Amino acid sequence: MAILDGLIVGVVSLLVGALAIHIGAKLVLQKEPAFGNAVTAAAVGALVYALFGFISAIPAIGPVLLLLLWIGVVNWRYPGGWLRAAGIGFAAWLAAIVLLWILSVANLVEVSALGIPGV
Repeated sequence: MAILDGLIVGVVSLLVGALAIHIGAKLVLQKEPAFGNAVTAAAVGALVYALFGFISAIPAIGPVLLLLLWIGVVNWRYPGGWLRAAGIGFAAWLAAIVLLWILSVANLVEVSALGIPGV
């Protein structure tokens, strides 16, 4: 049962992360982006964090480097360059906080958002 619980939490977390990225991209790009790009960005972003999380242990610059890697993933999936990717990331971070708060108020599972740094 623990494996199934972990799988459910992982899928819900990925979907929250993808929805947050989708909302961020929609706000920044001012158009309706494909949801598949958000799912890919969330999954690859989570993978980048898992593979390169050790970088965050580098004093002062580690967390910044890890954040830049994640913004690079967003930049890879969406048009507009690094500045828009950073905007999408910031909007996604805010959206993830709101989505997780709604899930918490509704007494649904306590989840984090895979693919969104710091959430």
